[in-house]
Amino acid sequence: MPYDPAHSEPRWQQAWDGAGTFRAVRDERPKYYVLEMFPYPSGRIHMGHVRNYTMGDVVARFKRAQGFSVLHPMGWDAFGMPAENAAMEQGGHPRDWTYANIATMREQLKPLGLSIDWSREFATCDDAYVHQQQSMFLDMLEAGLIYRKSAMVNWDPVDMTVLANEQVEDGRGWRSGALVERRELTQWFFRISDYSDELLSALDGLSGWPEKVRLMQANWIGKSRGLQFRFDTVDVAGFPQIEVYTTRPDTLMGASFVAISPDHPLAKALESDPKVAAFTAEARKIGTSEEALEKAEKLGFDTGLTVRHPLDPDWHLPIWIANFVLMDYGTGAIFGSPAHDERDHEFALKYGLPIRATFGPKGSTLAEADALVADAPYVPLKSEVVSYVRGFAGAQDQSGEAAVDAAIAHAEAQGYGEGVTKFRLRDWGISRQRYWGCPIPVVHCDACGTVPEAKENLPVLLPQDVSFDVPGNPLDRHPTWRQTTCPTCGAPARRETDTMDTFVDSSWYYARFTAPHAPTPTVAEDADYWMNVDQYIGGIEHAILHLLYSRFFARAMVKTGHLPEKSKEPFDALFTQGMVTHEIYYTSAPLTYGSEATYGEEGATYGGTRKVFHLPEEVEKRENGVFINGTETPVEVIPSAKMSKSKKNVVDPVNIVASFGADTARWFMLSDSPPERDVEWTAAGAEAANKFLARVWRLADEVPEGGDDPDLIRAAHRAIEDVTRAIEGFAFNKAVAKLYELANAIGKSPAGGESRRAALRILAQLLAPMVPHLAEEVWQKVGGQGMVVDAAWPKADPALLVSDSVVLPIQINGKRRAEIEVPKDMPKDQIEALVLADETVQRFMEGLPVKKLIVVPGRIVNVVV
Repeated sequence: MPYDPAHSEPRWQQAWDGAGTFRAVRDERPKYYVLEMFPYPSGRIHMGHVRNYTMGDVVARFKRAQGFSVLHPMGWDAFGMPAENAAMEQGGHPRDWTYANIATMREQLKPLGLSIDWSREFATCDDAYVHQQQSMFLDMLEAGLIYRKSAMVNWDPVDMTVLANEQVEDGRGWRSGALVERRELTQWFFRISDYSDELLSALDGLSGWPEKVRLMQANWIGKSRGLQFRFDTVDVAGFPQIEVYTTRPDTLMGASFVAISPDHPLAKALESDPKVAAFTAEARKIGTSEEALEKAEKLGFDTGLTVRHPLDPDWHLPIWIANFVLMDYGTGAIFGSPAHDERDHEFALKYGLPIRATFGPKGSTLAEADALVADAPYVPLKSEVVSYVRGFAGAQDQSGEAAVDAAIAHAEAQGYGEGVTKFRLRDWGISRQRYWGCPIPVVHCDACGTVPEAKENLPVLLPQDVSFDVPGNPLDRHPTWRQTTCPTCGAPARRETDTMDTFVDSSWYYARFTAPHAPTPTVAEDADYWMNVDQYIGGIEHAILHLLYSRFFARAMVKTGHLPEKSKEPFDALFTQGMVTHEIYYTSAPLTYGSEATYGEEGATYGGTRKVFHLPEEVEKRENGVFINGTETPVEVIPSAKMSKSKKNVVDPVNIVASFGADTARWFMLSDSPPERDVEWTAAGAEAANKFLARVWRLADEVPEGGDDPDLIRAAHRAIEDVTRAIEGFAFNKAVAKLYELANAIGKSPAGGESRRAALRILAQLLAPMVPHLAEEVWQKVGGQGMVVDAAWPKADPALLVSDSVVLPIQINGKRRAEIEVPKDMPKDQIEALVLADETVQRFMEGLPVKKLIVVPGRIVNVVV
């Protein structure tokens, strides 16, 4: 009988469920906690999910077989704007949409056969999770980790909510498309900046993290040493000084202007002038992200006021209000040195401000340095030695680093500034003016002010009777929900209507999995046993904010007694997997009014074309090209790109599992490329994976009689050693290659009977983490005891790993072209004869005579032709 995954796979999943195989238990065994970043319940799983969770499943099953008590849970990152968007567009309630999607995605994931402890499942919108998150919020508020202040935020005037910088795209709200504005609002903040130095220095200890992720986090935290100093103003009432922070004080003698933020106290004081008010209002229409400021046109307003240069009181610099200066960065004021900064140079050219070089390439004169920066700034590396042509550094040749130190020392000696260390990391604003999020558990009382809700009144749950027929936060419009009593004095009070940033929800879920049903955020014994996460797996797109916030939150949980001290860094090892890609197929159609056209009669064409994208199942590949199924309509093919619904290059995992089985999808995801790289899904690749699994089935189903084969036993033990190392090193594609080799060795071996069945049992055990359903079938057929999922991981016999032969790579004219396996003690002349007789070697020699043939015993063979 052929292998039938449609029958076999559900049967084994039921067997595992019935035995409670994957239920995580706190016992005397060493533990292993493997966690993939949990998904947002959009309603459909995609091939990225399949790849991510298959990788985690391989690790979880492997560690379980090695004797660990494994925690491998699943949950849902369930709050957020998409649910509100669905309610606005489709009607209904965000809660109903969310839980319906969770049910759908759970049923799509389960056929993959993942070794998940589903008894620990939760969604971040569950009442119990909301309760414990609010409880921790109160603990952190009491511990001084949370505060409230007025701050500039990105404001979407259509959706009427604060947007994170990442939700601002080209200066517009990611959903509404409205131009984002800067607005001053009172917000709740976590004091993450208090931990800047600790979060930065601790990166050095995260040896299990990719170097690129640690670098991204370090850059985001942004530690810098610079000079904080003061410009004395010239007759500016109420503002005797303007304070500035700079990382390049060595360019001070090239100063051309001082620029302040539209939100600087001085700018606000000048808004009595209608022209100033109009400019600052326009400037606030740019978002608060560095990217938005960088892309925006640099605009300024000359206040007519001036400051004195600290090194020359007779030298006055103009004060400008500039749209690219943020109040939240540094002091909200900068000095412009156009000769050595691209932004300042652009601004100076626009407004006709002086451009004075402070330094030039080594050996430059003053005239040469000034000429160099007339059209573009000169921005060398800080480590580069340059010639200083202006300023206190004189004409010395020194690096920017040395000059910065000298400038700081000079300022401190003269008393006009101090050397300080700053971080670009700002406090984490968590207030969101939307409904579908965790309510912030505070109340506003006229008598007592802003006070925390009493813990006995938790959870503060969202009202269900809300509408989304108009923009804005439904909590602000609800007739009764806001009305409450002050927990301090008992007087009437108002609830906070802001909800928490959803990054809060995902910043501690890993800890909640250790005791998901507890009446407290965590349970000490469970957290102490299961934490830390031994292996965390997820996309590189979460390398900064999610991981940084999680690292801070773990520290906050330690401080408030919800995690042990050892868990300040919650993730011991991190792996960032590549994307799943697929070719894009499209045909061209004429542009018509009503599609991309903007004029003309409806249906009329005007010469242009548009791309019409097609699903993979809508096209067929032939020898002479790609065509729409059953037609002669040619299809254009774009090389593989990230799967996208809009480009219709999405492969539905549900269809793949239905057609080939879960094991085929899993095997393909693991075999095609190193897991940190992108993998291209191809129908041919899926079919090849399916054929291999069918071949393994036949090997187990057709065991012939026969004798022993020592070479087969050695091959099986080499496979144990190689596959074990490959899985431990996250080189799943290498493990797959070794399993191909073992299957081939079994197929070619003359061994039969129990000798072959023993090799097949080893093959089943090594396959079990990757294709667990087929592994169970093979295990049963060849006499395995119980289920293979419960079998201990095999150990290689060191004696069988010692080989009497060696594989020698063969280089032809310096390039590796082939390899040959020979006995270790084979004489050189015999090796030379075998090399020259090798078909691959002969093909690359192209009939040319051998000039030199060098055999390095046990190492390599070099052929020069």
